Amino acid sequence: MPASALVANAVLVDNPYPPTLLLRFSFLIKRPSSRRWLDRHFRDEYVKRAQCDGYRSRAAYKLLEIQEKDRLLRPGLRVVDLGAAPGGWTQVAADWVGQGGRVMGLDLLPIAPLAGVVLIQGDFRDPGPLAELRNALDGEPVDLVLSDMAPNVSGIAAVDQPRAIYLCELALDLCREVLKPGGALVVKVFQGAGFDPYLGALRAAFRRVVSRKPKASRAESREVYLVAQGFRTERS
Repeated sequence: MPASALVANAVLVDNPYPPTLLLRFSFLIKRPSSRRWLDRHFRDEYVKRAQCDGYRSRAAYKLLEIQEKDRLLRPGLRVVDLGAAPGGWTQVAADWVGQGGRVMGLDLLPIAPLAGVVLIQGDFRDPGPLAELRNALDGEPVDLVLSDMAPNVSGIAAVDQPRAIYLCELALDLCREVLKPGGALVVKVFQGAGFDPYLGALRAAFRRVVSRKPKASRAESREVYLVAQGFRTERS
């Protein structure tokens, strides 16, 4: 089925994507390069699996593979998911922590409701959404911070890479505020300028840091996921 038909069909069926994203897809099919991207996207193995398994994005399989290797998620944990839209990672986290746990997702884009999950729409860099997140935490620390945040890409590496590293630094700053001693962080990082200093900062803040490149991460992408465990505080 051509990409144009797939997009038209996606608008008609129940789906987790906000209308703005579907309109963007409808616009993209008018350009040959974008049509090729959409054709590849809808042929993607993980996109098809996500549709079959009920996940909102192919990214869910990245977290599932990390979970298989590092066993970060358990019943009863409190989890913050940054850059949560459209909700694939949030779904995985909510399934694992169960009714005894709590998941809070935050993103600039709207996220369709998920049972038992606190969802906050807003820019993580702004004080308002961050205050909402603090209120949702109610003074209790969290066990795990997830960050799949990425900046809007300009195509200029000298601009995009610092923006990406800045988002990673914000995730680490949040850990220093809300993560309990011994807690964990999973953060998407793009290899390039600033990667090594950021890795060093993680190693200073956590007892164990490993790099993961899940199979669901496209081979041509510079993204890797740093899994940091054993959060150190001043008293630990």
